[in-house]
Amino acid sequence: MFATLDLDIRPGSGIGMFELGTSLWAVIDILRGLQHLFPQVEVKFDPEDSATTPVILHLRPHLDLLFSGYHQRLHTICVRKLREPHPPVILRYKDTVISSSAEPLVRVHVSRTFGPTYPGDELKYPGIWFSFDDDGVNEGFKGGVTHLEQRTQEVKRIFIRQKSVDGEERDALDEVLPCPIMHGDISSAIIKIHDGVHFNFFSSPLLLQVRIGETTAQDLTIDLGPPSRVYHKEDERMTIHSPNLQVSEDDGSTDYFYNYFHHGVDFLISGQTHVVRKIIIHSNMPGSPLFQRYKRCPWQLEGKPEDDEDDSPPRKHFYEKFETIRRFLSPGEMLPSMLLDRTDEYDNITLPNSSTRLYGYDGVILEVNEASQVVTVMLF
Repeated sequence: MFATLDLDIRPGSGIGMFELGTSLWAVIDILRGLQHLFPQVEVKFDPEDSATTPVILHLRPHLDLLFSGYHQRLHTICVRKLREPHPPVILRYKDTVISSSAEPLVRVHVSRTFGPTYPGDELKYPGIWFSFDDDGVNEGFKGGVTHLEQRTQEVKRIFIRQKSVDGEERDALDEVLPCPIMHGDISSAIIKIHDGVHFNFFSSPLLLQVRIGETTAQDLTIDLGPPSRVYHKEDERMTIHSPNLQVSEDDGSTDYFYNYFHHGVDFLISGQTHVVRKIIIHSNMPGSPLFQRYKRCPWQLEGKPEDDEDDSPPRKHFYEKFETIRRFLSPGEMLPSMLLDRTDEYDNITLPNSSTRLYGYDGVILEVNEASQVVTVMLF
């Protein structure tokens, strides 16, 4: 027995529990709690360019969710197979049922509900359009079709996107325009080596500066809210690489992490002073071992200004290849790296690309995957 999928359509805004502009991380987090409605979820992306690839979630059989490449925000919702009964889907507009498996949506009903629009093979309205093609098969108007046949032409797919602000149709690969669902989310994170990170937020003039050695756990709670998780640091294996021969196995044993999964950031905090010691920024690269553990934090790595009057120092972005960022940090020869396998901690988990490499520079460590993309930045 399938649960009925009952969804309200909001042109330019969303459908059901899905709101345009929501992050990929948040949507998949929602789906984890709705497996009775969406038992089959397929994630599609371009593995050759996972830093900027649009991501598609197929929620079989009725929904396709397209996310923008850079900020991983819900860009377009496609509703299809409207008469597929497994599960049945009911669509409502302003509390009125406009489509169900028993009552198909046809062209004349669209016109009655949404009013007049420009002629064409598709009926397009601000924030929504109705297609009579079934998954790319152009059925269009055929020669000799009567007026009655046109009126009763069945809607096969419905697309919901943001409304255009200038009247021009937006490209499917454009980034999502800022909207209320983004409020409070990080829009950019400026990484300043040997200093900290400057966080900017959507729809807010607030600039949050988190400084290593100065910002406290209490400051983080006040500015970012309580963390998603407090994790007490137990892994001391990296101390074997410390140049300090006097380092004790107990050093740092009381340190703890503030994990902000919904911001894509971790903070390592001293257990003695409760001051930030390290900051870890996550890129949420599709196909990487930590994909969907954290939301993408769109970081920029800032270099040294050319002179004291330079107010726009050079920066490298999360979507740039490691080779470019490496030359930016250290123009000299390639430094050696350490191999990290994210599945070593688990006995029954295998991933196709589980290994990454750690490259250390003065004040920063980059974790790089096999596609030469930086998946995490560790600032200390």
